[in-house]
Order: sequence, then structure tokens, then C-alpha cells
Amino acid sequence: MSESLNGKIAVITGAASGIGLATTEMLLRNGATVVMVDFNEAALKELTAKLGEKAIPQVTNLIDPESCAAMVPEILQKVDHIDILYCNAGTYIGGDLTETDAASIDRMLNLNVNAVMKNVHAVVPHMIERGTGDIVVTCSIAGHFPTFWEPVYASSKWAITCFVQTMRRQMIPHGVRVAQVSPGPVVSALLADWPEENLRKAKESGSLIDPSEVADALEFMLTRKRTVTIRDMLVLPTNFDRV
Repeated sequence: MSESLNGKIAVITGAASGIGLATTEMLLRNGATVVMVDFNEAALKELTAKLGEKAIPQVTNLIDPESCAAMVPEILQKVDHIDILYCNAGTYIGGDLTETDAASIDRMLNLNVNAVMKNVHAVVPHMIERGTGDIVVTCSIAGHFPTFWEPVYASSKWAITCFVQTMRRQMIPHGVRVAQVSPGPVVSALLADWPEENLRKAKESGSLIDPSEVADALEFMLTRKRTVTIRDMLVLPTNFDRV
């Protein structure tokens, strides 16, 4: 038995492209209102004009501490409550550790880990007060095994797996579900930073999935009855393990 998303209010970070945009479109089709969070103001303006009045723009720079801290309070001035928080924004570093630099490592950990923790920290009191809510985070298959060609990225996703699964347990008494979705390689801007040889092999073998496949997984997770939590869903290209 599934529950309706009609009338729900969702917040999605990294909503202007890729998985975030595909999930926005899925939720709108299901009758939800979506607050689209992104730092790209021009893209948000164009997208919300096209998607209609149930798509609400929220310009936030998640790696700026003040902008990140202001996100939830600003959103609650635009909508009366938040049913769903989908922490999807992230970035990628591939290759050997010696090939990157300290500033890039800081930026990745700030966006992939710190911003997620801060966003969840900000919304949890609101959801606890209401006695309901859903928090979902985009993890990765890289958060489940040591991907040697992307140690910084994989480590950020291992951290997120731990955070999500500990918070899931903390929130059970409050009626708030916490979960993650762990895609394999998705056709998105992040692939531009993949090692060239890995990307070539993935393309040639059909080992990539579209963002809409991840959005479909989110639809299944969010429509389960409240007594059911899909704690993690791995969404892989069929040929992934042959890359």
C-alpha cells in the first residue's frame, strides 16, 4: 500500500540539475510543492517559471556558513511547514589523493558532509515538533565499498552513510523517517570530473543511469506507509559490476 505525495511540501538541495531536478519534476507530478534550493539563481528563476507556482526558488550557497544557516528559516517564511527534506547537493573528486589539493578537499567535505549535517540539524526540531517528516540524503555506491580511484569522494559518502543510519535510529521515536539513496554512476555534471578512462569504459558498456531512475527510487521510498522505512536503496546500472 502506498501513500500519496499530493499536498506534501518538499525541500530539495541541488535542485537545478541532475538528480535534484528529476526529483523535483517527479514530486510536482505527484501534486507536491517543491522548494528548489540551489546557488544558481539564474537557473532557478528559469526553472521555476517553467515548472509553475508549486516550484519555489530558494537561493542558498551551502558552503557559505551564513547562507547555509539561513536556508531553513528562509524556507519557512515561504511555506508553512516542511514534510520532506532531500539533501541531494554534492560534488566530486576523483583520482589519487596526491592529485588534488587541500582547498578542493575542504570544499568537498563542506558540501558532501558538513552541509548535509547542518541542513538536517536545522530541520529536525521542526519535524520533531510536528511529529512527522522524511529526510533523505543522496549517498552513493561509493559509500558502500572502498572505491580506490576516488578516496576523497568515497570517504565523504561513507561518512554520510554513518550519519544517515545513526540519525535514522535517533528519529524513530519522533515519527521522522531518515534514509538514503545510493546510486551508481548517474548521467550528470559530476561525471565531468571522473577519470577519463573510467568514464570511457562506463559509456562504452552502458554502465550509466539517468537521473530519473533515482527519482523513481525516491518516489517508491517516500510513498511507503509510515510504518515502513526504506533505509537505503542502491540503484545501479545493470552493467556496473562489469566496468
